Amino acid sequence: GVKISLVDERSEKKAEFFYKGGIVSFVEYINRNKKVLHKEPIYVTGAREDCSVEVALQYNDSYLENIFSFANSINTVEGGMHMVGFRAALTRVFNNYATANKIIKDGKESLRGEDLREGLSCVISVKVRNPQFEGQTKTKLGNSDVRGLVEGIVYEKIGSYLEENPSVAKNILNKCMEAARARDAARRARELTRRKSALEVGALPGKLADCQEKDPALSEIYLVEGDSAGGSAKQGRDRKYQAILPLRGKVLNVEKARFDKMLQNEEIKVIVTALGAGIGADDYDVSKLRYHKVIIMTDADVDGSHIRTLLLTFFFRQMRELVERGYLFIAQPPLYKVVDKKKEFYIQNEEQMKNYILENGVNKVNLFMGDGSPFPVSGNKLLNVVKKITRIKDLLDRFEKDHRNRDVVRITAGDPALTDETFQNESELLKIAGRTVVALGSEVVADYRIDEDPEHGGYKMLFDIRYNGTIRTTCIDREIFRTPQFGEIRNLMEQVAILGEPPYSDRQEDAAAPVLLPTAKSLVDHIINLGKKGLTLQRYKGLGEMNPEQLWETTMNPEKRTLLRVSVEDAVVADEIFTTLMGDEVEPRREFIYQNAMYVSNLDI
Repeated sequence: GVKISLVDERSEKKAEFFYKGGIVSFVEYINRNKKVLHKEPIYVTGAREDCSVEVALQYNDSYLENIFSFANSINTVEGGMHMVGFRAALTRVFNNYATANKIIKDGKESLRGEDLREGLSCVISVKVRNPQFEGQTKTKLGNSDVRGLVEGIVYEKIGSYLEENPSVAKNILNKCMEAARARDAARRARELTRRKSALEVGALPGKLADCQEKDPALSEIYLVEGDSAGGSAKQGRDRKYQAILPLRGKVLNVEKARFDKMLQNEEIKVIVTALGAGIGADDYDVSKLRYHKVIIMTDADVDGSHIRTLLLTFFFRQMRELVERGYLFIAQPPLYKVVDKKKEFYIQNEEQMKNYILENGVNKVNLFMGDGSPFPVSGNKLLNVVKKITRIKDLLDRFEKDHRNRDVVRITAGDPALTDETFQNESELLKIAGRTVVALGSEVVADYRIDEDPEHGGYKMLFDIRYNGTIRTTCIDREIFRTPQFGEIRNLMEQVAILGEPPYSDRQEDAAAPVLLPTAKSLVDHIINLGKKGLTLQRYKGLGEMNPEQLWETTMNPEKRTLLRVSVEDAVVADEIFTTLMGDEVEPRREFIYQNAMYVSNLDI
């Protein structure tokens, strides 16, 4: 009955973790964006001697297994005897049931463990009086007696469940038999590939430009999008330890493909062959990996992001150990080439470019207040304030994309009288709405009113805004007030108040007259224009736009490049994200995009 409440006091974001259903709720959570084969998870519990066993499992229509094991509430990521016992029981009970009910022929065919775990989401939890943890990280249960106890309890309870629920048993076994047929097809495909490779000189793909180094720890391979960039990378690389593999075809979305279909995809086959570690439960051996740095290098556009995501999905689903060992990286090619007077340099992303322009502009301005008095801040302090104003602008842009008038949001956020309690007070809310209308002007606001808000409790403000001959209504309610974005705007507006009330002016030495800046926004726009003055910017849309020397200097030279190491901090969350974004279900993906669109700082379409 433990409830865990987490609060991020920077943004007021809250999360509560409490599941009445225990591990059954955990399994339902894992499968919540997947299409399940049976509505209710199968729940097994039992105790013998000094050990209690709890298992919850549910099948979905994916091709992947998701099994989490615990011993005394410790996540045994390396498995152990309880996992061995569970797997043995699962294989035995389904085969016996299928044979007894003439679903498979006795003695002529059987289902293997991997067939029965395809599409399985499962949580195994045991409580042991004297647990023995093994392995390098002590996350493997070594009590040998636990195996027999788990196997006996799981076999008995699941056997009874299958007898009582024949329709569920049939659905699960149909899927498992499809998995067995696919496994057999994959085996034949692998054997064909092996025979073909044995006849070829070397067995590496023809388009792979391999490195001279044979020690995997000193070798790295770039998976490069396109032949053009691949050609530049081959010319620009250090041949001693850098291998290049251009990818020209479509990389398969392995989230939607069965294993045998995946092996037929040319780009997947080329990657597997080049890496040398094999693939699949029978063949994969990470110790045979030919490179300990596998670097994904794609363009900075939408297509590049898509290819990178497809490759990440492949490695997460089929070679997760490669990710867990820290062997997978993402290259960070520059987005801009900048020429400033006689200097030439590269900038990694939009954020760095924006900061460079702001810093450049701040160094050029000579600011005064409207009455000619000295400006309150300069140098780094001015730069920090300007960055905060641009952040406010970005946040308001996002509210506008959500069909809320930016000026209504800005003015209400800046009103210190607006608090969470104010939404309970109709008269106070009316005063705030009135002040907002005065600030906006009657030519902007057609009408305003206070309405009851039964959904969130209390009242809400509604503003009818004139927009290109039409009327658009902006609502400010308790839900909007409680968003991290609205709260951030309020905090930032308090901090930028240090500038004082506009107007401001910029008095350049070579200018005939000062530049009048009537608003904080015009001040920022002026600084940005000054920051861009004298700069020549080249924005790279593709790796192929860089010559070999530039590609080496910016993206491949170990002394200067930036690599992002791919890691998995939370396997459950990672699994959910890959399922949501790359799976068949449209509605969870649409909801994910809607919920996270406001956090996107640069959307390149």
